[in-house]
Amino acid sequence: MPGGHGLSENRKHARVGTHLRCWCEGENVTLYARIANLSEGGLFLRTSTPLAQGSRAQVRLSQEADTALHAEATVVWLRGGEQPVGRPPGMGLRFEALDANALASLRRIISQQQTSP
Repeated sequence: MPGGHGLSENRKHARVGTHLRCWCEGENVTLYARIANLSEGGLFLRTSTPLAQGSRAQVRLSQEADTALHAEATVVWLRGGEQPVGRPPGMGLRFEALDANALASLRRIISQQQTSP
């Protein structure tokens, strides 16, 4: 079959916009927030109460039984509330050391989001 799904080694992961929500558990706070966009490298979480930059968090997202994702992530950047309209406040999280199961779930969720209207 020509054009099979080889794993391309490009580090710029495609981001998909989503309306999914997930739990994000920091050191002493747990948020339930909307994921604005998602990629294999990380996600942007809409929240007016972001965790501190550089802090670690557990991200738990469950679509259905076969697409539950539990991942460790690091807060890599923050966007405050005083941004222009259309750029919601929140935080960018980078996934850390996804195992094979987590990556498979994440890819399933991303492909579902790409095909959903």
